[in-house]
Amino acid sequence: MFNKILVANRGEIAVRIIRACREMGIKSVAVYSEADRDCLHTLLADEAICIGPAPSGKSYLDMERIIAATVAMKADAIHPGFGFLSENARFAELCEKCNITFIGPSADIIHKMGNKSEARKTMMEAGVPVVPGTKEPVYEAAKGLELAKQIGFPVMIKASSGGGGKGMRISWGEEDFESNFLNAQMESVKGFSDDTMYIEKYIEKPRHIEFQIMADKHGNVVHLGERDCSIQRRHQKVLEESPCQAISQELREKMGETAVRAAKAVGYENAGTIEFLLDKNKNFYFMEMNTRIQVEHPVTEAVTDFDLIKEQINIAAGRPLSFSQKDEVIRGHAIECRINAEAPERNFMPCPGLITNVHVPGGKGVRVDTHIYNNYKVPANYDSMLLKLIVHSKDRATAIAKMRSALGELVIEGIDTNLDFQYEILNNEAFQEGDTDTGFIPRYFPEYCSE
Repeated sequence: MFNKILVANRGEIAVRIIRACREMGIKSVAVYSEADRDCLHTLLADEAICIGPAPSGKSYLDMERIIAATVAMKADAIHPGFGFLSENARFAELCEKCNITFIGPSADIIHKMGNKSEARKTMMEAGVPVVPGTKEPVYEAAKGLELAKQIGFPVMIKASSGGGGKGMRISWGEEDFESNFLNAQMESVKGFSDDTMYIEKYIEKPRHIEFQIMADKHGNVVHLGERDCSIQRRHQKVLEESPCQAISQELREKMGETAVRAAKAVGYENAGTIEFLLDKNKNFYFMEMNTRIQVEHPVTEAVTDFDLIKEQINIAAGRPLSFSQKDEVIRGHAIECRINAEAPERNFMPCPGLITNVHVPGGKGVRVDTHIYNNYKVPANYDSMLLKLIVHSKDRATAIAKMRSALGELVIEGIDTNLDFQYEILNNEAFQEGDTDTGFIPRYFPEYCSE
Protein backbone atom coordinates (compact mmCIF):
# COMPACT_ATOMS: atom_id res chain seq x y z
CA MET A 1 0.00 0.00 0.00
CA PHE A 2 1.08 3.57 -0.60
CA ASN A 3 2.87 5.50 2.11
CA LYS A 4 1.87 8.97 0.89
CA ILE A 5 -0.58 10.24 -1.74
CA LEU A 6 -0.49 13.69 -3.30
CA VAL A 7 -3.97 15.00 -4.12
CA ALA A 8 -3.71 16.92 -7.40
CA ASN A 9 -6.93 18.85 -6.95
CA ARG A 10 -8.72 21.33 -4.75
CA GLY A 11 -12.01 21.97 -2.96
CA GLU A 12 -14.48 19.33 -1.86
CA ILE A 13 -13.06 16.43 -3.89
CA ALA A 14 -9.61 17.05 -2.41
CA VAL A 15 -11.16 16.99 1.07
CA ARG A 16 -12.99 13.76 0.19
CA ILE A 17 -9.77 12.04 -0.94
CA ILE A 18 -7.76 13.28 2.06
CA ARG A 19 -10.36 11.87 4.45
CA ALA A 20 -10.22 8.49 2.69
CA CYS A 21 -6.42 8.49 2.99
CA ARG A 22 -6.65 9.30 6.69
CA GLU A 23 -9.04 6.40 7.31
CA MET A 24 -6.69 4.06 5.42
CA GLY A 25 -3.64 5.19 7.39
CA ILE A 26 -2.04 6.83 4.35
CA LYS A 27 -0.36 10.23 4.61
CA SER A 28 -1.71 12.94 2.31
CA VAL A 29 -0.22 15.95 0.57
CA ALA A 30 -2.39 18.87 -0.56
CA VAL A 31 -1.33 21.12 -3.40
CA TYR A 32 -2.74 24.62 -3.60
CA SER A 33 -2.54 27.80 -5.61
CA GLU A 34 -1.93 31.16 -4.00
CA ALA A 35 -5.69 31.79 -4.14
CA ASP A 36 -6.37 28.56 -2.23
CA ARG A 37 -3.93 29.04 0.62
CA ASP A 38 -6.77 28.91 3.18
CA CYS A 39 -8.92 26.30 1.43
CA LEU A 40 -10.01 23.45 3.72
CA HIS A 41 -8.08 20.74 1.88
CA THR A 42 -4.79 22.49 2.73
CA LEU A 43 -5.72 22.46 6.41
CA LEU A 44 -6.80 18.82 6.58
CA ALA A 45 -3.89 17.21 4.73
CA ASP A 46 -0.79 16.00 6.58
CA GLU A 47 1.32 18.28 4.41
CA ALA A 48 0.62 21.05 1.90
CA ILE A 49 2.66 22.74 -0.80
CA CYS A 50 2.00 25.78 -2.97
CA ILE A 51 2.30 25.05 -6.71
CA GLY A 52 1.82 28.50 -8.21
CA PRO A 53 -0.40 31.54 -8.71
CA ALA A 54 -4.20 31.56 -8.95
CA PRO A 55 -4.70 30.81 -12.69
CA SER A 56 -5.19 27.06 -13.02
CA GLY A 57 -2.88 26.97 -16.04
CA LYS A 58 -0.04 28.03 -13.75
CA SER A 59 -0.99 25.76 -10.85
CA TYR A 60 -3.49 22.90 -10.96
CA LEU A 61 -2.97 22.31 -14.68
CA ASP A 62 0.82 22.66 -14.58
CA MET A 63 1.98 19.05 -14.86
CA GLU A 64 5.65 19.76 -14.23
CA ARG A 65 4.91 21.67 -11.02
CA ILE A 66 2.69 18.90 -9.70
CA ILE A 67 5.23 16.21 -10.53
CA ALA A 68 7.96 18.31 -8.91
CA ALA A 69 5.80 18.73 -5.80
CA THR A 70 5.19 14.98 -5.66
CA VAL A 71 8.92 14.25 -5.82
CA ALA A 72 9.77 16.98 -3.30
CA MET A 73 7.17 15.70 -0.82
CA LYS A 74 8.25 12.08 -1.40
CA ALA A 75 4.74 10.91 -2.30
CA ASP A 76 4.49 7.65 -4.21
CA ALA A 77 1.09 8.18 -5.84
CA ILE A 78 -1.14 10.94 -7.20
CA HIS A 79 -4.92 11.03 -6.99
CA PRO A 80 -6.22 13.50 -9.60
CA GLY A 81 -9.86 13.67 -8.43
CA PHE A 82 -12.08 15.00 -11.22
CA GLY A 83 -11.51 17.89 -13.60
CA PHE A 84 -8.09 19.50 -14.06
CA LEU A 85 -5.62 16.72 -15.04
CA SER A 86 -7.81 13.74 -14.17
CA GLU A 87 -8.39 12.78 -17.81
CA ASN A 88 -5.12 14.02 -19.25
CA ALA A 89 -3.28 11.13 -20.92
CA ARG A 90 -0.01 13.06 -21.05
CA PHE A 91 -0.09 13.62 -17.30
CA ALA A 92 -0.77 9.93 -16.62
CA GLU A 93 2.13 9.05 -18.91
CA LEU A 94 4.39 11.55 -17.15
CA CYS A 95 3.54 9.98 -13.79
CA GLU A 96 4.47 6.57 -15.14
CA LYS A 97 7.81 7.83 -16.46
CA CYS A 98 8.59 9.30 -13.05
CA ASN A 99 7.68 6.08 -11.21
CA ILE A 100 4.67 7.72 -9.58
CA THR A 101 1.44 5.73 -9.45
CA PHE A 102 -1.43 7.55 -11.15
CA ILE A 103 -4.64 6.55 -9.37
CA GLY A 104 -6.72 5.98 -12.45
CA PRO A 105 -6.54 4.14 -15.78
CA SER A 106 -3.46 4.02 -18.00
CA ALA A 107 -2.50 6.83 -20.34
CA ASP A 108 -3.40 4.68 -23.35
CA ILE A 109 -6.95 4.10 -22.10
CA ILE A 110 -7.43 7.78 -21.19
CA HIS A 111 -6.31 8.77 -24.68
CA LYS A 112 -8.47 6.17 -26.39
CA MET A 113 -11.64 6.99 -24.46
CA GLY A 114 -10.97 10.72 -24.13
CA ASN A 115 -11.24 11.21 -27.88
CA LYS A 116 -14.98 10.85 -28.34
CA SER A 117 -14.89 9.92 -32.01
CA GLU A 118 -12.29 7.22 -31.26
CA ALA A 119 -14.38 6.02 -28.31
CA ARG A 120 -17.47 5.72 -30.53
CA LYS A 121 -15.52 3.65 -33.02
CA THR A 122 -14.20 1.38 -30.26
CA MET A 123 -17.68 0.85 -28.81
CA MET A 124 -19.18 0.03 -32.20
CA GLU A 125 -16.49 -2.61 -32.72
CA ALA A 126 -17.38 -4.04 -29.29
CA GLY A 127 -21.08 -4.29 -30.18
CA VAL A 128 -22.12 -1.51 -27.83
CA PRO A 129 -25.06 0.53 -29.23
CA VAL A 130 -24.11 4.10 -30.13
CA VAL A 131 -26.14 7.07 -31.33
CA PRO A 132 -26.18 7.03 -35.15
CA GLY A 133 -23.48 9.38 -36.38
CA THR A 134 -20.13 9.83 -38.06
CA LYS A 135 -17.57 7.06 -37.81
CA GLU A 136 -14.59 9.25 -38.69
CA PRO A 137 -13.45 12.70 -37.46
CA VAL A 138 -14.87 15.78 -39.17
CA TYR A 139 -12.85 18.97 -39.65
CA GLU A 140 -14.76 21.04 -42.21
CA ALA A 141 -18.28 22.46 -42.04
CA ALA A 142 -19.07 21.56 -45.66
CA LYS A 143 -18.20 17.91 -45.12
CA GLY A 144 -20.08 17.97 -41.84
CA LEU A 145 -23.22 19.28 -43.55
CA GLU A 146 -23.02 16.52 -46.12
CA LEU A 147 -22.82 13.90 -43.38
CA ALA A 148 -25.56 15.58 -41.32
CA LYS A 149 -27.95 15.26 -44.25
CA GLN A 150 -27.24 11.53 -44.37
CA ILE A 151 -27.80 11.15 -40.62
CA GLY A 152 -30.95 13.29 -40.66
CA PHE A 153 -31.71 16.49 -38.74
CA PRO A 154 -31.69 17.44 -35.94
CA VAL A 155 -28.07 16.58 -35.20
CA MET A 156 -25.67 17.21 -32.33
CA ILE A 157 -22.29 18.68 -33.26
CA LYS A 158 -19.65 17.68 -30.72
CA ALA A 159 -15.97 18.30 -30.08
CA SER A 160 -14.03 15.04 -29.98
CA SER A 161 -12.03 16.29 -26.99
CA GLY A 162 -14.94 18.12 -25.39
CA GLY A 163 -16.39 17.88 -21.92
CA GLY A 164 -18.53 19.81 -19.48
CA GLY A 165 -20.86 20.94 -22.24
CA LYS A 166 -18.13 22.76 -24.19
CA GLY A 167 -17.84 22.37 -27.94
CA MET A 168 -21.46 21.22 -28.35
CA ARG A 169 -24.23 22.64 -30.54
CA ILE A 170 -27.61 21.38 -31.77
CA SER A 171 -28.35 21.97 -35.44
CA TRP A 172 -32.02 21.76 -36.43
CA GLY A 173 -31.52 22.09 -40.18
CA GLU A 174 -29.22 22.99 -43.06
CA GLU A 175 -29.67 26.73 -42.53
CA ASP A 176 -28.08 26.80 -39.07
CA PHE A 177 -25.54 23.99 -39.48
CA GLU A 178 -22.49 25.93 -40.64
CA SER A 179 -22.66 28.59 -37.92
CA ASN A 180 -23.22 25.97 -35.20
CA PHE A 181 -20.37 23.81 -36.49
CA LEU A 182 -17.91 26.71 -36.63
CA ASN A 183 -18.92 27.99 -33.18
CA ALA A 184 -18.56 24.53 -31.60
CA GLN A 185 -15.22 24.01 -33.36
CA MET A 186 -13.95 27.43 -32.22
CA GLU A 187 -14.95 26.59 -28.64
CA SER A 188 -13.13 23.25 -28.92
CA VAL A 189 -9.95 24.89 -30.20
CA LYS A 190 -10.07 27.48 -27.44
CA GLY A 191 -10.86 25.00 -24.65
CA PHE A 192 -9.07 21.84 -25.77
CA SER A 193 -6.62 22.91 -28.53
CA ASP A 194 -8.36 20.45 -30.86
CA ASP A 195 -10.46 21.15 -33.98
CA THR A 196 -11.64 17.54 -34.37
CA MET A 197 -15.43 17.27 -34.45
CA TYR A 198 -18.01 14.54 -34.89
CA ILE A 199 -21.74 14.56 -35.60
CA GLU A 200 -24.48 12.35 -34.24
CA LYS A 201 -28.24 12.14 -34.38
CA TYR A 202 -29.87 14.38 -31.79
CA ILE A 203 -32.03 12.25 -29.52
CA GLU A 204 -35.01 14.37 -28.47
CA LYS A 205 -36.06 14.37 -24.80
CA PRO A 206 -33.50 11.77 -23.68
CA ARG A 207 -32.53 10.82 -20.18
CA HIS A 208 -28.84 10.94 -19.28
CA ILE A 209 -28.13 7.63 -17.55
CA GLU A 210 -24.64 6.63 -16.42
CA PHE A 211 -23.30 3.41 -14.95
CA GLN A 212 -20.52 3.35 -12.39
CA ILE A 213 -17.73 0.94 -13.31
CA MET A 214 -14.98 -0.42 -11.06
CA ALA A 215 -12.23 -2.59 -12.57
CA ASP A 216 -9.07 -3.99 -11.02
CA LYS A 217 -5.74 -5.16 -12.44
CA HIS A 218 -6.83 -8.80 -12.25
CA GLY A 219 -9.51 -8.66 -14.94
CA ASN A 220 -12.47 -8.14 -12.60
CA VAL A 221 -15.01 -5.57 -13.84
CA VAL A 222 -18.16 -4.70 -11.89
CA HIS A 223 -20.91 -2.13 -12.39
CA LEU A 224 -22.55 -0.51 -9.37
CA GLY A 225 -25.86 0.45 -10.89
CA GLU A 226 -26.94 3.66 -12.54
CA ARG A 227 -27.33 7.34 -11.85
CA ASP A 228 -29.96 9.52 -13.52
CA CYS A 229 -28.22 12.78 -14.39
CA SER A 230 -30.92 14.28 -16.61
CA ILE A 231 -31.40 17.52 -14.65
CA GLN A 232 -28.90 19.76 -16.45
CA ARG A 233 -28.38 23.33 -17.56
CA ARG A 234 -26.06 24.01 -20.48
CA HIS A 235 -25.08 20.33 -20.43
CA GLN A 236 -23.87 20.76 -16.83
CA LYS A 237 -25.44 18.48 -14.21
CA VAL A 238 -27.40 20.14 -11.41
CA LEU A 239 -29.03 17.24 -9.56
CA GLU A 240 -28.39 13.49 -9.72
CA GLU A 241 -30.17 10.47 -8.29
CA SER A 242 -29.93 6.70 -8.05
CA PRO A 243 -31.63 4.51 -9.08
CA CYS A 244 -33.40 5.78 -12.21
CA GLN A 245 -37.17 5.50 -11.96
CA ALA A 246 -37.60 5.12 -15.73
CA ILE A 247 -35.90 1.76 -16.15
CA SER A 248 -37.03 -1.72 -15.18
CA GLN A 249 -34.82 -4.26 -13.45
CA GLU A 250 -34.53 -6.12 -16.76
CA LEU A 251 -33.35 -2.98 -18.57
CA ARG A 252 -31.01 -2.14 -15.68
CA GLU A 253 -29.32 -5.51 -16.00
CA LYS A 254 -29.04 -5.15 -19.78
CA MET A 255 -27.51 -1.67 -19.54
CA GLY A 256 -25.20 -2.75 -16.74
CA GLU A 257 -23.96 -5.75 -18.70
CA THR A 258 -23.37 -3.46 -21.70
CA ALA A 259 -21.39 -1.05 -19.52
CA VAL A 260 -19.19 -3.89 -18.27
CA ARG A 261 -18.68 -5.09 -21.84
CA ALA A 262 -17.66 -1.58 -22.87
CA ALA A 263 -15.09 -1.39 -20.05
CA LYS A 264 -13.68 -4.81 -20.85
CA ALA A 265 -13.38 -3.88 -24.54
CA VAL A 266 -10.64 -1.38 -23.67
CA GLY A 267 -9.03 -3.31 -20.82
CA TYR A 268 -10.21 -0.70 -18.34
CA GLU A 269 -8.79 -0.33 -14.81
CA ASN A 270 -9.91 1.73 -11.80
CA ALA A 271 -13.09 3.84 -11.49
CA GLY A 272 -14.94 4.93 -14.62
CA THR A 273 -18.37 5.84 -15.88
CA ILE A 274 -20.19 4.66 -18.99
CA GLU A 275 -22.70 7.32 -20.03
CA PHE A 276 -25.81 6.46 -22.03
CA LEU A 277 -28.69 8.35 -23.59
CA LEU A 278 -32.06 6.67 -23.02
CA ASP A 279 -34.80 7.62 -25.49
CA LYS A 280 -38.55 7.62 -24.92
CA ASN A 281 -38.82 4.10 -26.34
CA LYS A 282 -36.27 2.77 -23.79
CA ASN A 283 -33.54 2.40 -26.40
CA PHE A 284 -30.14 3.26 -24.96
CA TYR A 285 -27.02 4.48 -26.71
CA PHE A 286 -23.41 4.88 -25.59
CA MET A 287 -22.52 8.55 -25.30
CA GLU A 288 -19.07 8.65 -23.71
CA MET A 289 -16.82 7.23 -21.01
CA ASN A 290 -15.44 9.30 -18.16
CA THR A 291 -12.08 7.86 -17.13
CA ARG A 292 -12.14 9.18 -13.56
CA ILE A 293 -14.27 9.40 -10.44
CA GLN A 294 -17.39 11.51 -10.98
CA VAL A 295 -18.69 14.50 -9.04
CA GLU A 296 -21.86 12.52 -8.32
CA HIS A 297 -20.19 9.35 -7.00
CA PRO A 298 -21.73 9.84 -3.50
CA VAL A 299 -25.21 8.80 -4.69
CA THR A 300 -23.76 5.45 -5.77
CA GLU A 301 -21.95 5.14 -2.44
CA ALA A 302 -25.24 5.83 -0.65
CA VAL A 303 -27.24 3.10 -2.39
CA THR A 304 -24.46 0.47 -2.45
CA ASP A 305 -22.58 1.28 0.77
CA PHE A 306 -19.21 0.95 -1.03
CA ASP A 307 -16.44 3.55 -0.63
CA LEU A 308 -15.36 4.29 -4.20
CA ILE A 309 -12.34 6.46 -3.33
CA LYS A 310 -10.85 3.79 -1.07
CA GLU A 311 -11.57 1.23 -3.77
CA GLN A 312 -9.70 3.39 -6.30
CA ILE A 313 -6.66 3.53 -4.04
CA ASN A 314 -6.72 -0.22 -3.41
CA ILE A 315 -6.99 -0.97 -7.13
CA ALA A 316 -4.07 1.33 -7.94
CA ALA A 317 -2.03 -0.51 -5.29
CA GLY A 318 -2.69 -3.79 -7.10
CA ARG A 319 -5.33 -5.22 -4.82
CA PRO A 320 -8.37 -7.02 -6.28
CA LEU A 321 -11.87 -5.56 -5.98
CA SER A 322 -13.32 -6.04 -2.52
CA PHE A 323 -16.69 -7.04 -4.01
CA SER A 324 -18.13 -8.93 -6.97
CA GLN A 325 -21.14 -8.30 -9.18
CA LYS A 326 -23.36 -10.47 -6.95
CA ASP A 327 -22.59 -8.11 -4.04
CA GLU A 328 -24.07 -5.17 -5.92
CA VAL A 329 -27.48 -4.50 -4.41
CA ILE A 330 -29.24 -1.15 -4.72
CA ARG A 331 -30.77 -0.15 -1.38
CA GLY A 332 -33.26 2.70 -1.22
CA HIS A 333 -32.91 5.95 -3.14
CA ALA A 334 -30.29 8.72 -3.09
CA ILE A 335 -30.32 12.27 -4.43
CA GLU A 336 -27.46 14.75 -4.76
CA CYS A 337 -27.87 18.52 -5.20
CA ARG A 338 -24.90 20.59 -6.33
CA ILE A 339 -24.86 23.90 -4.48
CA ASN A 340 -22.97 26.49 -6.51
CA ALA A 341 -21.89 30.08 -5.96
CA GLU A 342 -24.02 31.42 -8.79
CA ALA A 343 -27.13 33.48 -9.52
CA PRO A 344 -29.68 31.45 -11.53
CA GLU A 345 -31.80 34.56 -12.14
CA ARG A 346 -28.78 36.21 -13.80
CA ASN A 347 -28.12 33.40 -16.26
CA PHE A 348 -26.24 31.37 -13.62
CA MET A 349 -23.52 34.00 -13.34
CA PRO A 350 -20.74 32.90 -10.94
CA CYS A 351 -20.82 34.77 -7.62
CA PRO A 352 -17.52 34.48 -5.75
CA GLY A 353 -16.94 36.37 -2.52
CA LEU A 354 -16.79 36.12 1.26
CA ILE A 355 -19.03 33.58 2.98
CA THR A 356 -20.07 35.21 6.24
CA ASN A 357 -22.04 32.34 7.73
CA VAL A 358 -22.51 28.62 7.02
CA HIS A 359 -24.83 26.11 8.64
CA VAL A 360 -25.00 22.62 7.15
CA PRO A 361 -27.86 20.17 7.75
CA GLY A 362 -27.50 16.80 9.46
CA GLY A 363 -29.48 13.80 10.58
CA LYS A 364 -29.91 10.22 9.42
CA GLY A 365 -29.27 9.79 5.72
CA VAL A 366 -27.84 13.30 5.16
CA ARG A 367 -24.30 13.84 3.87
CA VAL A 368 -22.48 17.08 3.04
CA ASP A 369 -19.26 17.11 0.99
CA THR A 370 -17.72 20.57 1.07
CA HIS A 371 -14.61 22.69 1.56
CA ILE A 372 -16.27 25.90 2.75
CA TYR A 373 -16.50 27.35 6.25
CA ASN A 374 -17.37 30.63 7.99
CA ASN A 375 -15.35 33.55 6.59
CA TYR A 376 -14.05 31.48 3.68
CA LYS A 377 -13.50 33.59 0.57
CA VAL A 378 -14.67 31.84 -2.61
CA PRO A 379 -12.11 32.63 -5.34
CA ALA A 380 -13.21 33.69 -8.80
CA ASN A 381 -10.65 31.49 -10.55
CA TYR A 382 -12.30 28.06 -10.35
CA ASP A 383 -15.52 26.08 -10.63
CA SER A 384 -18.34 27.61 -8.62
CA MET A 385 -19.39 24.45 -6.74
CA LEU A 386 -19.46 25.02 -2.99
CA LEU A 387 -20.82 21.75 -1.71
CA LYS A 388 -22.72 18.60 -2.56
CA LEU A 389 -25.75 17.77 -0.45
CA ILE A 390 -26.63 14.06 -0.56
CA VAL A 391 -29.59 12.33 1.03
CA HIS A 392 -30.53 8.65 1.22
CA SER A 393 -33.88 7.17 2.16
CA LYS A 394 -36.03 4.08 1.63
CA ASP A 395 -37.65 5.29 -1.60
CA ARG A 396 -37.71 8.25 -4.00
CA ALA A 397 -40.65 10.06 -2.38
CA THR A 398 -39.08 10.06 1.07
CA ALA A 399 -35.68 10.97 -0.41
CA ILE A 400 -37.25 14.04 -2.04
CA ALA A 401 -38.87 14.99 1.27
CA LYS A 402 -35.56 14.54 3.07
CA MET A 403 -33.72 16.68 0.51
CA ARG A 404 -36.31 19.45 0.78
CA SER A 405 -35.87 19.40 4.56
CA ALA A 406 -32.06 19.45 4.26
CA LEU A 407 -32.11 22.33 1.78
CA GLY A 408 -34.39 24.24 4.15
CA GLU A 409 -31.82 23.82 6.91
CA LEU A 410 -28.78 24.72 4.77
CA VAL A 411 -27.58 28.30 5.26
CA ILE A 412 -24.90 30.02 3.17
CA GLU A 413 -24.74 33.79 3.70
CA GLY A 414 -22.63 36.48 2.08
CA ILE A 415 -22.85 35.30 -1.54
CA ASP A 416 -25.54 34.24 -3.99
CA THR A 417 -26.13 30.51 -4.50
CA ASN A 418 -28.49 28.22 -6.42
CA LEU A 419 -29.98 26.80 -3.21
CA ASP A 420 -33.46 28.23 -3.84
CA PHE A 421 -33.36 27.02 -7.44
CA GLN A 422 -32.68 23.47 -6.24
CA TYR A 423 -35.70 23.81 -3.97
CA GLU A 424 -37.80 24.89 -6.95
CA ILE A 425 -36.73 21.79 -8.89
CA LEU A 426 -37.71 19.50 -6.02
CA ASN A 427 -41.11 21.22 -5.77
CA ASN A 428 -41.79 20.81 -9.49
CA GLU A 429 -44.68 18.39 -10.08
CA ALA A 430 -43.05 16.80 -13.15
CA PHE A 431 -39.86 16.14 -11.19
CA GLN A 432 -41.80 14.61 -8.31
CA GLU A 433 -43.53 12.29 -10.78
CA GLY A 434 -40.19 11.30 -12.32
CA ASP A 435 -41.02 12.89 -15.69
CA THR A 436 -37.56 14.26 -16.46
CA ASP A 437 -35.12 14.46 -19.36
CA THR A 438 -32.15 16.63 -20.33
CA GLY A 439 -34.50 19.43 -21.45
CA PHE A 440 -36.21 19.63 -18.05
CA ILE A 441 -34.73 22.95 -16.91
CA PRO A 442 -35.27 24.86 -20.21
CA ARG A 443 -38.83 23.50 -20.34
CA TYR A 444 -39.95 24.32 -16.79
CA PHE A 445 -37.59 27.19 -15.93
CA PRO A 446 -37.14 29.15 -19.18
CA GLU A 447 -36.58 32.36 -17.21
CA TYR A 448 -33.22 30.94 -16.11
CA CYS A 449 -32.08 29.85 -19.55
CA SER A 450 -31.52 33.00 -21.60
CA GLU A 451 -28.34 32.88 -23.65
